[in-house]
Amino acid sequence: MQNQLQGKLLLATNNPGKLIELRSLLAELPKVELFSPEELNIKLQVDETGVDYAENAVLKARAFALASGMAALADDSGLEVDALEGAPGLFSARYAPQPGATDADRRAYLLKNLAGMDLPWPARFRAVIAVAQPNGIVQVAEGVCEGEIIPEERGTGGFGYDPIFLLQGGDKTMAELSETEKNLVSHRARAVQAAMPVLKNIFGI
Repeated sequence: MQNQLQGKLLLATNNPGKLIELRSLLAELPKVELFSPEELNIKLQVDETGVDYAENAVLKARAFALASGMAALADDSGLEVDALEGAPGLFSARYAPQPGATDADRRAYLLKNLAGMDLPWPARFRAVIAVAQPNGIVQVAEGVCEGEIIPEERGTGGFGYDPIFLLQGGDKTMAELSETEKNLVSHRARAVQAAMPVLKNIFGI
């Protein structure tokens, strides 16, 4: 009941790209105010020590819910490339070895590791959403988007590995999609849709 009255949801990420996507994906929640950690002056870095995406998402959601006193939504996601036995997976955001690596560094490192392997390079994006309440209750939902890695970057949208991820059954990379198109097919979009009943229940919608 407390959260229904508050009508506030903290997006538990400091990643600007994720914040933009999540705000767009959650726009259909009526009368729910969305906040970033920066807007609430919450400076929190959660160690992602989980053994899978769900554990990491739960760790982040719980930490931000406790810090803010409001419901918090966190995601953990990654790229899984079959030729690399599922790598980079959990370590997608920390894949490149150099300190301070950029998204471009991570893409270059991935392509370097795939060099010489036979095409195609099947892959998938996987995302798990965790929604935590201040009372400790946490619920999770998952979304998957299938495709393949291509050897040359295409598109200027999105972030992360989007420019080298070609969607299954299509001719566009994730970075070539419009925001509207991406929000229909992405792993994060599918995870948010799977979590929507949980959110509507929390906020009494």
